[in-house]
Amino acid sequence: MARRKGRPVDGVLLLMKPEGMTSNHALQRAKRLFFVEKAGHTGALDPLATGVLPLCFGEATKFSQFLLDADKRYRSTFLLGQRTNTSDADGEVVTEASAAGVTLEAVKQALVPLTGDILQVPSMFSALKHQGQPLYKLARDGIEIERQPRPVTVYAIEILDFRPGERAEVDVDVRCSKGTYIRSIAEDLGFALGCGAHVKTLHRSAAGLFVEGQCITLEALEQDFERGGYEALDKHLLRADAPVASLPEIVLPESSAHYFRLGNPVMDSQVYRVGQQGDMVRVFCTETLGSSQQFLGLGELTDDGRVAPKRIIANRSTNEQ
Repeated sequence: MARRKGRPVDGVLLLMKPEGMTSNHALQRAKRLFFVEKAGHTGALDPLATGVLPLCFGEATKFSQFLLDADKRYRSTFLLGQRTNTSDADGEVVTEASAAGVTLEAVKQALVPLTGDILQVPSMFSALKHQGQPLYKLARDGIEIERQPRPVTVYAIEILDFRPGERAEVDVDVRCSKGTYIRSIAEDLGFALGCGAHVKTLHRSAAGLFVEGQCITLEALEQDFERGGYEALDKHLLRADAPVASLPEIVLPESSAHYFRLGNPVMDSQVYRVGQQGDMVRVFCTETLGSSQQFLGLGELTDDGRVAPKRIIANRSTNEQ
């Protein structure tokens, strides 16, 4: 008898990742708990970090790239006066210098060049890959690879608190684009101040449309499962289209939805109302029985009033919340 690989569950779980756990470990624990056949996370957080970690189950994994590409928001504490080999508190201290002379105004001025559209050199302890190997694995083996600066956008860095001293600390709130490394901001700040710095704590407070207040912990999920089984867990899932919820929607009649599911562009009068050629839209259909709507996938608007399938999900019910 073939062993079951998991339940065919579609949806998005907003997990509050705990400190000291890799994103993949958190994903695997949630996957086992929900007993889903397919799951993936949408952008790794360092073991040191906590916060918003959206997990996509089943058909929702087809839209995980939208969350990977989404803007992020972080709260972090930078410790001044020490530089580590990983640029965070998990690393080994490589240089030390007193930060006693650093003022709040100096920190403000040093952060100005680190905001806006900037070029950032990724850390060797990042998850970026070189010839198939994550950089952090190469770094642990003592191998350093030349990294090219990458364009990122830091929309704003707000200083929440500053505590002066030989080991001064600054709490910041950072809004940034995908691919931004907070540890690199800390490293660059320490260099500009002449004393070195590293990330002491890091918390992702938002990922795209999702914020920390929507998240649930692994412990809470385990307690819910003990009380109510899978039904109690599934109530925490957002719909499969949650990663693309910001896109406009088109609702097709069942007749048109049939051809859309087969991969054919279909004509619809809503096309001219919701956008223009090349725009992406969420596509739904009104089910024959009842008034509920079923998510079909993503479509692209054409110049002749049609919507062409771009990413279609399997024809099965989608988890609602």
